[in-house]
Amino acid sequence: MQKLVLVLWPSFWVAVVAEALFFTVIDPAEFYLFGAQVDFSPIATYSIGFVGFWAICAASSFATLFYMRTPQEINHLPPRPHHSAHLH
Repeated sequence: MQKLVLVLWPSFWVAVVAEALFFTVIDPAEFYLFGAQVDFSPIATYSIGFVGFWAICAASSFATLFYMRTPQEINHLPPRPHHSAHLH
């Protein structure tokens, strides 16, 4: 659960910024997708855009967590003990 929060909360805020920047430049009333004008209300366009940005940001963060796994986590091995004793 902690990893889920660590991914979704920051990606939410990045999506907020991406949404603001994107729709500062693009007017939802003049938005075209694949050559056809989008017929959604501006609120629906903003909402769909936000969920899309959030999904992309979350996928990036989940990919980072996936590739940061240790060999023990990948192979479901018990954690390796840390030897703090010094050799004499």
